[in-house]
Amino acid sequence: PVEPFYHPWTNFIFLFLSVTLAEVGAGFKVYALLVLTLNATCYILLVRYTRSRKGDVYLPTTTVLLTECSKLVISLCVLTKTNGGPLGMIRDVHRNVICNMKDTFKMAVPSIIYALQNNLAFYALTYIDAATYQVTYQLKIITTAMFMVLMMGKQLGSKQWIAIVLLFFGVAFVQLEAVEKKDGSSDSLFDVRGLAAILLSCFCSGFAGVYFEKILKGSDTSLWIRNLQLYIFGIISAGSGVILSDLPKIQKQGFFFGYDKFVYLIIVLGSVGGLYTSIVVKYLDNIIKGFSTAISIILAALLSIHFFDKHFGHFFVLGTGLVVVAVYLYSAPKKSEQKATIVNGTLMRPKETV
Repeated sequence: PVEPFYHPWTNFIFLFLSVTLAEVGAGFKVYALLVLTLNATCYILLVRYTRSRKGDVYLPTTTVLLTECSKLVISLCVLTKTNGGPLGMIRDVHRNVICNMKDTFKMAVPSIIYALQNNLAFYALTYIDAATYQVTYQLKIITTAMFMVLMMGKQLGSKQWIAIVLLFFGVAFVQLEAVEKKDGSSDSLFDVRGLAAILLSCFCSGFAGVYFEKILKGSDTSLWIRNLQLYIFGIISAGSGVILSDLPKIQKQGFFFGYDKFVYLIIVLGSVGGLYTSIVVKYLDNIIKGFSTAISIILAALLSIHFFDKHFGHFFVLGTGLVVVAVYLYSAPKKSEQKATIVNGTLMRPKETV
């Protein structure tokens, strides 16, 4: 058994470990729901705030790189604890990562796509408000469903098809209000850029998420080794983005130009969100992500009113409501699904359905 930690940071990491060693019960699901919801809402609002305020603007490629580095460090800390110390961690990494390069390179695909997706999020939030981004980004449910059918052979039920139709209408209403508020063609161009970035990000999210889930659930390799493999390539791809996109600016202004406490908080939230996402994908059911997404949409809209003086009309309210209903319907498990249990130290899950 894993011994409890007493330092605040190691206590935080222990919460990640506990889900792999005990039954996935209602208490952890509520906890994961709260963390994912608050994390997603705060992350979107902070990115929007830091990208739209006056003054020095940081380079988003550098924050993506630092986020990948921090997730790698946390994964190494968890592996150190689970292997009984640094030497055990080194042996585990050498055996499963370095000596098994064919398996390691499987994680190159999602890591590169996730890095692209993170940069697209910064780009989109430069041109559109946080609430519109949060609602429109739920189109990733459609792309995820499409890739699940194509890559994992899963079947969609009637509830899921209804949810997809509702999602289309919901996003359409949100965008309709955004278009109606435009006064000139130049502003419309900026919105088109943001919308295009979101749509591309949705395809990236759908493919990378399904690919990652297939890899996680298709082998006995531990979650934290998989995370380590993912973040190694994430650092490579994010570092390449920094060099190719912003190297001249970094040489002139510095790597940390425009950084303040809010930017560092974005890195922290990005790290927590990435780690929790990997745990939810491997161990929990879709209803956690569904409730989290629905609540974060509402919170992002309400907080945008306060922080960004944003006002919404009937189209936005109707569209947001349809998206919330669609997310819930799509994520709701079938009645026949059973809760995951532990048998002889192994987490046993029922057959998955979409």
